[in-house]
Amino acid sequence: MTSHVQHITIDCADAYTLATFWSAVLGAPLSDEDHPGDPEALVEAPGAALLFVTVPDRKQTKNRVHLDVQPDDRSRDEEVERLLALGATLVADHRKPNGRGWATLADPEGNEFCVELGAAERAALLGRRLPVTADDVTEAVRLAVDTLGAAGDADWSVPAGTLTWDCRETAEHLSDDLFSYAVQLGPRTPALDDEVPYLWSRRREGGPWNAVSADPEAGTAGLLQTLEASGALLAAMVTTASPALRSYHGYGVSDPEGFAAMGVVETLVHAHDIASGLGLAWAPPAELCDRALARLFPGAPDDADRWTVLLWSTGRAELPGRERVTSWKWQSAPLA
Repeated sequence: MTSHVQHITIDCADAYTLATFWSAVLGAPLSDEDHPGDPEALVEAPGAALLFVTVPDRKQTKNRVHLDVQPDDRSRDEEVERLLALGATLVADHRKPNGRGWATLADPEGNEFCVELGAAERAALLGRRLPVTADDVTEAVRLAVDTLGAAGDADWSVPAGTLTWDCRETAEHLSDDLFSYAVQLGPRTPALDDEVPYLWSRRREGGPWNAVSADPEAGTAGLLQTLEASGALLAAMVTTASPALRSYHGYGVSDPEGFAAMGVVETLVHAHDIASGLGLAWAPPAELCDRALARLFPGAPDDADRWTVLLWSTGRAELPGRERVTSWKWQSAPLA
């Protein structure tokens, strides 16, 4: 048996006011049960929530425990300026001329915390690629569901782009892909020579082989619901699996990041196929495409639009100056 951190508890003079500051820092909500003047206030941050408790004692010296903050979508220096504007103060500046280092700030009650380089900024500084994560899977699937949902009343029996499957079959295949990648990470000791033995079947000759299918009676809304559920299942498995875990894939034994990247690529390109069939616009974020390309197509060109390169890498688009791809496979094995 083990334990987990439920809350990080911080003593303070005004729980609600300080919790409001940290809610803005982390972009995490305050509990609906908390109100100004309450002796406790909870910031529902992912991982471990922050619980602020009003106490009569004043802060006397430097914290023995402090938080390290890493910005998600801005630079370290931009984040420092944002937090100063929220009411933090600069305690010590450990930023270095070479771009490394951190800044130590204090919240409005003097509790020290540090602002570090964000993941993208750190990767660029070190000359490394950013990994594909469970959050990338979630983002790809949600963007696809939101886009395709706009055509809920359309005829999904039309071909999906250049595929021989129709749009419904392709969405069902995508949902099955995400499910299949998730379950490969499930066994305590995954097999390295075959897939988890679910029963695969297809509804018609030439249609996709699936282990799971959507109930046709649930309509397009039900179809997209199964897609979102399969994506959430893969994201959860990638989050909880050990990075050292390895499991079978037909293109090479892979790791959790590899299965996440495969899920992202399948989602992006099959959403493209379906959107083409339904007459929808679909252009996923370049950063998401770039991370997936770096993991699964490490030899892909790096001098062109990332979405176009991903479509080219999977045989779906032309790339000026290069022959069209007619046969492809990704590198599912972990990169060195």
